[in-house]
Amino acid sequence: MTTDAAGMETLRAQVERALAEFVERKLPSADDPEFAPLRTAADELLSGGKRLRPAFCYWGWRGAGGTDVPGVFTAAASLELLQASALVHDDVMDKSDLRRGMPSAHRRFQAMHEKSGWYGSAEQFGEGAAILLGNLLLIWSGEMWRTSDLPRESLEAAQPVHDHMRSELMCGQYLDLLEQANGENTFESALRVALFKSGKYSVEQPLRLGLALAARELLPWMDDLCTGYGQRVGIAFQLRDDVLGVFGDPAQTGKPAGDDLREGKRTMLVARTLAAASPADAETVRRLLGDPELDEDGVATLREIIDGTGALQECEDLIGDYLELALAALETAPVTPESRAALTDLAIAATSRKT
Repeated sequence: MTTDAAGMETLRAQVERALAEFVERKLPSADDPEFAPLRTAADELLSGGKRLRPAFCYWGWRGAGGTDVPGVFTAAASLELLQASALVHDDVMDKSDLRRGMPSAHRRFQAMHEKSGWYGSAEQFGEGAAILLGNLLLIWSGEMWRTSDLPRESLEAAQPVHDHMRSELMCGQYLDLLEQANGENTFESALRVALFKSGKYSVEQPLRLGLALAARELLPWMDDLCTGYGQRVGIAFQLRDDVLGVFGDPAQTGKPAGDDLREGKRTMLVARTLAAASPADAETVRRLLGDPELDEDGVATLREIIDGTGALQECEDLIGDYLELALAALETAPVTPESRAALTDLAIAATSRKT
């Protein structure tokens, strides 16, 4: 597969085909109609997207000498099921109404309950159904990984990485809840949450999985690459997410403007703002952050403070710095030239995205 746009489209198509075939086997469309809402919610969660996590896994595989075989696309595609599981649970915890411009899973199930006139709390039903959907997607991600038809030796070599990645993600979700509950944060504490909750399983660990699958072991240079390149791209990826959560265009992000502010997310961007703000501005941030009724004027006020403290520009500078260091680490790694070119493109795409 080439590294040009057509090559990336081919990778995306392979991943989407593998996902569609797997989900169809697990929940066929013609099955019991009572399960149809689960299938619909799963299909919408898995539709679209840049498929960055499978791409990092695939190019790790290619970078360590792996060739195009159907099993690698299936193994890489399983990461999208893990991502979908995390999104469902994250939306429940954050009480998010939208995901990619569509109702989030728990709101979808809540609306179904309300429309049907069922007994009990529609909100509680929605959250319960969404948690179960997230659990189902998590189970499927492991099953799809195990049944990917890659050689047993490859899967066994990469399994510890796979297990560690999923544990990191769950611990990151807990750290995120803890950070919101504590109310105050530093850039370092927000960075730790971002790495565990998103950065590592978005870039570093998918890359490590691909390398381990191909080489059937993790050599020292692979760990160096995953840290020097993968972890830095992961941090920059999450910093970009922080910026989009406050300043992103709703037409592109699929979420209302300033939604992260209403949810009270203690991001690296917020930590930088509070550290640099005047006492009066810091008090305004603390008062408005996390207000679910925050209106457009409130969002504008917070944006103005964030920009005025220099926190926005500092985060943009950090994204550039992390990307530069990551690409320098990639340049010295003994990966195939084709993989180096693709991983360069992926790093830029992950850190400059608009959604």
